[in-house]
Amino acid sequence: MSAADVQPGRGLLLIELDGDGGHPAAWRKSGASPASALDPATLRGVVLAAESAGFHAATFGDGGVPENGVPKNGAPVNANGVSGNSSGRLNALQRAAFVAPLTRSIALVPEVDTVYTEPFHVSTQLSSLDYVSRGRAGWLVRASASDAEAAAVGREHADSARRTREAAASIEVGRRLWDTWEDDAVIRDVATGRYLDVDRLHYADFEGPDYSVKGPAIIPRSPQGQLPVLAPAGLLTAEALAAGAADALLVSAPTPELLAAELRDTAAALARDTTPGAAGHDPGPALIAELDVVLDARGEPAASRLAALESHAIWQSPRARFVGSAADLTELLAELLTVAAGVRLHPAVLNVDLEELAQLVLPELRRRGRLADTTPDATFREQLGLSRPVSRYAAAGAAVVHSAAATAGN
Repeated sequence: MSAADVQPGRGLLLIELDGDGGHPAAWRKSGASPASALDPATLRGVVLAAESAGFHAATFGDGGVPENGVPKNGAPVNANGVSGNSSGRLNALQRAAFVAPLTRSIALVPEVDTVYTEPFHVSTQLSSLDYVSRGRAGWLVRASASDAEAAAVGREHADSARRTREAAASIEVGRRLWDTWEDDAVIRDVATGRYLDVDRLHYADFEGPDYSVKGPAIIPRSPQGQLPVLAPAGLLTAEALAAGAADALLVSAPTPELLAAELRDTAAALARDTTPGAAGHDPGPALIAELDVVLDARGEPAASRLAALESHAIWQSPRARFVGSAADLTELLAELLTVAAGVRLHPAVLNVDLEELAQLVLPELRRRGRLADTTPDATFREQLGLSRPVSRYAAAGAAVVHSAAATAGN
């Protein structure tokens, strides 16, 4: 999918639902106790609130525990080792799987590392999430640069070049494994006692500089066939993107004023370096703008809210940051959605800013016709305007049969 495939001005809104919010001091203003980070009711409540508000997708951040017992977000750790924001969380895939059966329209996109995780297990877990969400799963690619995460699995630190290489390799392994079962591989033939047709199972046969994966997958092909893959712009090479590695790129800029220009520049670079429809994939990737958000809320100006948060910890983020009213944010989002397929919002304090977004921003964008519809039971691929692909191995087999028949006919 590309920006050209999206009806102008009608796009998707995604929201990051990690911890108490994007700001490292969010826990101080959320009103929640530190123990609530592991409370299923807290997670259920915030995801259902985002779905009710009309967000198209929720993302779930991931990462290692704090180093040396000091939370990276400045939050205190209680006697149970739970911090106010993120250090006591379950991993992103577990959180997405927990809320999947409780939701119907919002896509669930966990962040999963590609450097210090096994790609075979990652692909299996993501397929399982696609089943439990009935086709509303996605994969937000993360390439960890953390020394602590490397040490936790007994590996050396991966430099930038290796992170890029392993991200592309992990995605390729996942995509191959998702195709190893043809859609009709499970036959359940009671008369012969056969559960599946082994001729419709295939080997992934991936060989790379860091590992090899034989396959096939251990579960049947999931509802979407191929889960949508989201990756930060700049992580993957032009060659990987041309081969269809990512379905969407997350685009960042230093300021909101520069974000639209960065989107246009990225789109131009993609048009120059990639061929739409290459390798049998849908045209792509789509561009999704990244935006931190601090809103006027509960009678307090956004600038004052941010100053209070910054007095405890500094929000160091590579993303553009909007600080202001819901009305001004609505105008900015309306502009961005003319050049991007979607925008992912990172609320400073989740429960406070989400309330303003739900009551003031999304209803106005929808009234203006700026947002794509939210459809219960629609797959994430359908939301992105992507077709459901045929297994590459089934397609290859059909091509061989066709070629043989043509040869015999001559």
